[in-house]
Amino acid sequence: MSTKEQPAERASRPAGGRRGDPEPPPPGGVLWTTAGDIRSLLTLPAAFTLQVAHPAVGAGVDQYSVFRTDPWGRGERSLRSVQLWVYGGRDAAAEGRRVRRLHRGIQGADTRGRRYHSLDPACYAWVHATGFPVSLYAGRYLFRRITPAQERQLYREWLQVGRILGLRDRDMPQSIEEFWPYYHRMLAEEIEPTRVARELVATDVPVPRPEGGPPAVRLLLRLAWPVLRVLYLRFRAFVTVGYMPPDARAAIGLEWSPAQERRLRRFSTAVRLVVPLLPQRMRYLPVARAARARWRAAAR
Repeated sequence: MSTKEQPAERASRPAGGRRGDPEPPPPGGVLWTTAGDIRSLLTLPAAFTLQVAHPAVGAGVDQYSVFRTDPWGRGERSLRSVQLWVYGGRDAAAEGRRVRRLHRGIQGADTRGRRYHSLDPACYAWVHATGFPVSLYAGRYLFRRITPAQERQLYREWLQVGRILGLRDRDMPQSIEEFWPYYHRMLAEEIEPTRVARELVATDVPVPRPEGGPPAVRLLLRLAWPVLRVLYLRFRAFVTVGYMPPDARAAIGLEWSPAQERRLRRFSTAVRLVVPLLPQRMRYLPVARAARARWRAAAR
């Protein structure tokens, strides 16, 4: 990861928001620099799989999510939401409130027979927390290695995202020194190979083909989907397990060989070298690209 970009002035933000809303991560920070980069897409499957390896989170996704029937739509909606938490300006907190409203009715019994509610801080904080270790680990492959000072900055920014999502400070470890014992305790006591976690690394599950696009693209997808589905599932499993921290892999029971590690390093090196050469419209996701353009305009 790199944080060479530093804000010249405060970024322009969309109108809206409420007085007292938590601030999103600052322009020019670690998250601002990396979260909208297309390389971040490769880290999301590992973070999501680690989230649903929690018995309550996995049960909620199993029972309520459309990830099986509409994986592409769900992924697009989730990605836009995540981008707004970082790049949405005053709209970030509004998006956080919207996400909480969506989760109000999600409740039931987890895989151990315990009652859960998706907004219980014990569950909700874990969903938020997983992105930090995955970002650190995967970032060593896909971005430049960050310094200890940048790692602390990243964690401070992660806490800001947690506040955007409605978490209270007492619900989140407030420093890196507090985070790692919490993380390792969760791996030891809570995390398990839930049904959803196993599905997300399986290479033989049904996946509906993407819809939409020009007629020629739809025709190509319809004809080639049996082959593309297999390739997609293999690639998803590869990046999911590869970019997951080894201690998390072990907690879920995922295997990873030296040969796979060598392939991951070759693939990551190619991505790390090629992506910075791309034009901005190809390198950054739409929400991030628009926010960066506003920021540059405000700095003139």
